[in-house]
Amino acid sequence: MDTPATIDDFNRLDIRAGTIVDAQPFPEARKPSIRLWVDFGGTIGVKRSAAQITVHYAPDRLIGHQVMAVVNFPPRRIAGFESEVLVLGVPDESGAVVLLKPDLRVPDGGRMF
Repeated sequence: MDTPATIDDFNRLDIRAGTIVDAQPFPEARKPSIRLWVDFGGTIGVKRSAAQITVHYAPDRLIGHQVMAVVNFPPRRIAGFESEVLVLGVPDESGAVVLLKPDLRVPDGGRMF
């Protein structure tokens, strides 16, 4: 574990719930990935993300799923695609990403605290 974080460090991260409204294969990426469009509702709206989640997820089966994402990181270009948010996940026992999502349906844009 690194040095302890403070509550101020945590509060700087804007982590929100959103619903995947579109998901497409991303063959241009170096590592197998999926392009996601996630609706955070309200003033945030729909944001794009590139996620290395191909082991457990197929693009057509992701639409309608809620996920958690950091929405206040600067955008990153990945193989010509602007990734605007970081969708969060944790590794399974073999290291493949498992998405973090609310246990129950919540309003899009709800902030994690």
